[in-house]
Amino acid sequence: MRGSSHGGDDTVTKASGMATFELYRRSTIGTCLTETLDELVSSGAVSPELAIQVLVQFDKSMTEALEMQVKSKVSVKGHLHTYRFCDNVWTFILTDATFKSEEIQETLGRVKIVACDSKLLQPQHP
Repeated sequence: MRGSSHGGDDTVTKASGMATFELYRRSTIGTCLTETLDELVSSGAVSPELAIQVLVQFDKSMTEALEMQVKSKVSVKGHLHTYRFCDNVWTFILTDATFKSEEIQETLGRVKIVACDSKLLQPQHP
C-alpha cells in the first residue's frame, strides 16, 4: 500500500483534473494516516482501492488547507548542504537553519525543505 511517495521521491497524482503532490504523506499526520490505512487494509476493514482514495483526498485537502488558511510568512537562513530538482520538485537540505517569523525565531541543526511549483497544482484544462 505504501506508494512511491515513501520511496524517497515525491510523486504527482492527477485526479479530478487537478494535480496534487504527495509531499504531505511523509509528515507526521500523513505517516499516521498511511499506517492506519495499512492496518485497516490488512485486517480487511477497508479495500486497498478505498485506502488509495483516502490518500488522494488527503493530498488534495492538505494542499487546499495550506493554500487557503496559512497566511504567515517565514524567512530562512542557513548553510545549503545539498539541493536537488527532480520531477518539478525542489529538495533542499540546510544545516544551521534559522527560521524567523514575526513572533518567533528558531534554529535547527539540519532541515529538509521540499517545494514544488504551485502552478502545477492548478486545475488542468483540456
